[in-house]
Amino acid sequence: MTNTATDEQFRKPRLALMGEFSAGKSTLSNLLLGADPLPVKITATRLPPVWVSYGENAAQSVDLNGDAHEFDMADLADVVLEETQLIRLQMTSDILKLCDLIDMPGISDPNMQSDVWRAVIGEADHVIWCTHATQAWRQSEAATWESLSEELRAKSLLLLTRFDKLLTPRDRDRVMDRVQRETEGLFHKVFPISLTQALSAGDDSQIWDQSGAEPFVKCLVDLLMNQGSAACEDHRANDPEPVVEKTDTAPSVHVMPSRVRVKPSGQRRTRRAPPPQVGQAGEAHLAEVPGNV
Repeated sequence: MTNTATDEQFRKPRLALMGEFSAGKSTLSNLLLGADPLPVKITATRLPPVWVSYGENAAQSVDLNGDAHEFDMADLADVVLEETQLIRLQMTSDILKLCDLIDMPGISDPNMQSDVWRAVIGEADHVIWCTHATQAWRQSEAATWESLSEELRAKSLLLLTRFDKLLTPRDRDRVMDRVQRETEGLFHKVFPISLTQALSAGDDSQIWDQSGAEPFVKCLVDLLMNQGSAACEDHRANDPEPVVEKTDTAPSVHVMPSRVRVKPSGQRRTRRAPPPQVGQAGEAHLAEVPGNV
């Protein structure tokens, strides 16, 4: 008897954005999504974790009992933090064809208990931790990060944001050396980046390269694709029958900056996803995507 695939086996990877308040999480979210999922006036408002998935625009609040309640985005500022576990949003961004994105509250916010985000972080498969380069990797960040699971840490990235604020090569080398030494074994990789430069680069490859975004984006895409491939492989090990018909032509998926081109290894077996529409300038191109997207 053939096993039936479950939603859990084929769900997309979940990518959480974490860090202290004002470390660049909102700018990173805008860069990955190609848009700000929240109204401008909401960006400074206290919010629980915001879980963004692919779909037509919709918003729900999930209360402490796990019950979802639909609401108008115009009323987002009225969400009661003490009664809300998380906010679920849907939008049509290409990166969301590859993963769900969870924007966490700043861990250093004195007005927000850690329980607000700890109840959700267990759902994440990967984390991008943002730390301000001029104050990189404070003791409070290290303590919080080391409290999370070793498995999660091994599949996560550390971004040294606002790296352009370090004005000399000596300062940059010194900060990178220190952070890499202090975080050895705690992250998959560490990247210096100027998110504001990357966000403003558009089609200017020189600004994009100067921002440091290229190696970060390539690594992130590879992590997400490997996560998807593993989910499909795990199911195939228990199910000898193909879950979809094979196609002769591999479709393209366009995610994030257009100058990033990543192809999965020829050894990976993948399910084919239906080709999405070509995105606007500033989105990356992937030749193939694992079948759980």
